[in-house]
Amino acid sequence: MHQILPSLADLNEHAQAEPAFAQWQKGYGPIEHTAETQAAVYRLAHQLVQAGIQPDISTVYRKLTALDKITAAGMSLVVHMTYANKIHLDGTELTADEFKVQPEGHTGGALNMVPGYAAYMALNALTGETRAWLMGQGHSVAAVEALNVLFGNLHPEQAAAYGHGKAGIEQLLQDFYSYGIGSDGSMAAPLGSHVNPHTAGGIIEGGYLGFAELQYAHMPLPGEKLIAFLSDGAAEEQRGSDWIPRWWRAEDCGPALPIMIANGRRIEQRTELGTIEGLKGFQRHLRGCGFDPIEFDGRDPAAFVCTIWEMEQRLERRVQEKNNGILSYPLPIPYGIAETTKGFGFYGDDENKAHNLPLPGNPHTDEYSRQLFNKHVKPLYVSPEDMKQALDLLRTHDEQNRPLERDNPLANRYPKTPVQPELHYRDDACSTMAAIDRYFVDLVQANPDLRPRVGNPDELASNRLTGVLKALRHRVSEPESELEAIDGDIITALNEEAVVSACLANQAGLNLVASYEAFCVKMLGAVRQNIIYARQQKEIGRPAGWLGWPLVATSHTWENGKNQQSHQDTTFCEALLGEMNDVSRVLFPADHNSMLALLPQIYSERGQISCVVAAKRDRPCFFSQTQAEQLARDGAIIVEEYDGTDPLLLIANGSYQLEQVLRAAKRLREADMGYRVVYLQEPGRFRTPRDRWELDYLASDELTEKLFPARFRMRVVLTHMRPEVLRGHIWRILPDALNTYVLGYRNRGGTLDEFGMQFVNRACWGNVLAACARLQDLPRTALLTIEEAAAVAGKGDPQILR
Repeated sequence: MHQILPSLADLNEHAQAEPAFAQWQKGYGPIEHTAETQAAVYRLAHQLVQAGIQPDISTVYRKLTALDKITAAGMSLVVHMTYANKIHLDGTELTADEFKVQPEGHTGGALNMVPGYAAYMALNALTGETRAWLMGQGHSVAAVEALNVLFGNLHPEQAAAYGHGKAGIEQLLQDFYSYGIGSDGSMAAPLGSHVNPHTAGGIIEGGYLGFAELQYAHMPLPGEKLIAFLSDGAAEEQRGSDWIPRWWRAEDCGPALPIMIANGRRIEQRTELGTIEGLKGFQRHLRGCGFDPIEFDGRDPAAFVCTIWEMEQRLERRVQEKNNGILSYPLPIPYGIAETTKGFGFYGDDENKAHNLPLPGNPHTDEYSRQLFNKHVKPLYVSPEDMKQALDLLRTHDEQNRPLERDNPLANRYPKTPVQPELHYRDDACSTMAAIDRYFVDLVQANPDLRPRVGNPDELASNRLTGVLKALRHRVSEPESELEAIDGDIITALNEEAVVSACLANQAGLNLVASYEAFCVKMLGAVRQNIIYARQQKEIGRPAGWLGWPLVATSHTWENGKNQQSHQDTTFCEALLGEMNDVSRVLFPADHNSMLALLPQIYSERGQISCVVAAKRDRPCFFSQTQAEQLARDGAIIVEEYDGTDPLLLIANGSYQLEQVLRAAKRLREADMGYRVVYLQEPGRFRTPRDRWELDYLASDELTEKLFPARFRMRVVLTHMRPEVLRGHIWRILPDALNTYVLGYRNRGGTLDEFGMQFVNRACWGNVLAACARLQDLPRTALLTIEEAAAVAGKGDPQILR
């Protein structure tokens, strides 16, 4: 398309000949248009008309004039949300009693987001496309909520609360940081401090800076467009965001365009990017990473519109050049840098206090602050008549036959239920990981329309996923073996947050993540953000539709003794066990078959991530197909039983733990002591439900009594996890603390073998028998030899217990 490059003289001449341009050129309130932005708008208008998207250039200018007014009104509404309970649509000043007793808000960041989000809405109207959006700085949600109310882009519950003109707007003001709760403990208002499921079009909360940067490129499918608003503070996070050009492919990704809001400030001080050299250095860094930075005026909504449009055109041209053999991957990904000042548009901008409460005091009680508020919102005032005309120009969904922004496809993922492949059970000793290796390859082949992503921090082959590696291959720009490909589906980087984010973002497809258990802890923040967002969606009646998937913690604590204690950590599964069981399952398949039986369940659920703790070494075949399927349904199973007086209940949780418990049970049988062995695969199924949604995912009272009957007073548990953690979660099946022992990981480790790990943590078969003896008020030597008892007591040769 022909690029028109007008000079300043050309622009002034154009303004004389085109009244609509001249009107827009004046700006509105604090919004001014630089010569560079004027030239960009001139080009944009002509390009849209040449492409047949808009009827004439005057229409484009009128819509951009409307955008200025809506932006100003949005800024005004943001500062009202922070400070006021009332709004005067006639522009008169607020009085003391119309201000909040306790103002609150992330005002500066929200003010900076208003031009960007308003521009996003305007560009959709200008081009007739409903793009998706996400915002890494979720605390700036007031900008989105304010503009959604003005545009009428609301979910039903927000429309009911805030969609009635002045009364609705004032309800919005009063609800913002109202801290109201319902009788059931739920939030009383359909509004939050961050992006949440009530926020129309929202995808992620953005409460943890850095994760949006890692996820956005993996979100859109071909034909979809995403605008990702990012913060300059997050640029100081981990490096994964630098690698987006490594992963983006036009063949399976839609345009994903990052816009950094470069306001130069954190909460307490300026960022490195807040200096001139810092920003220039960041642009050099971006170019070195394969991005194509575009700097523009972040105070001007028209500059956002033009830049996003230009970014789309550039990326489209580069894809064409790649298809014509001129370029190769990685393509230069356009990266917008919106230069602004923190809190632009209101008092106190470009100061640290702009982050939260820019005024020197509370206008409710401080007259000077009240005067400052009224003075600085005055330039932002838009009359109701002007506002209606502006909105009429940009609310074009019906005439363009396009969905509201709340209904963009990325915010409403619901891929088809996958076709399940044939399951191949085995009766020989093999790696638990072999089950998922074959199953996932077959699942991907059976569902070619579901985009696969595998998150791999490094050692896929070491973790026994060789079939996955061969079939899906590492995604690279320059393949050096048959296990690498430009279009590979495996995202590999020594960065756990980056690789898990590729799967968290791929909500339209099939996902798998596998990592060393100890290193999964680095993924915890990203995973938790995802599952709590999914839980909130369920609670408000719009449950997440993405397909469940497993995050496999392998090369785990008990088989990683050859390494130091840094590689021996059960924190990840313990932390996820604390989340709600309906969105966060924690599973301990003991063998190949028990793993295999779980996989169709995992991939058929929606809005649920399963932490699967799985051994990678060959393990015995503990369970038949029938038993494995029962275990998958019930969460626990009776493994073996021996009649006797006052029998013991032995509960194993984990593959190595089951092996040790069965070895202990053999000794009990030899001593003619009664027992029952139960394998606990899914501990969360046997907790006390914390609310009605979790109740649906827990074992029934009948099943619980069947597995763990009251007649077993004395109970010994051997767990993969820390004993205190498991005891707390399953106290329901351990009702008598004085007659219960729980053994497991005691934070002991080092360079040890498997037996050494069990011994130093007092978690081997001998320790199980010692606990049984104590419960029966017997000496250890009733179940152990003198030498074995001495070893258990730490006074003999440990090797005798091997």
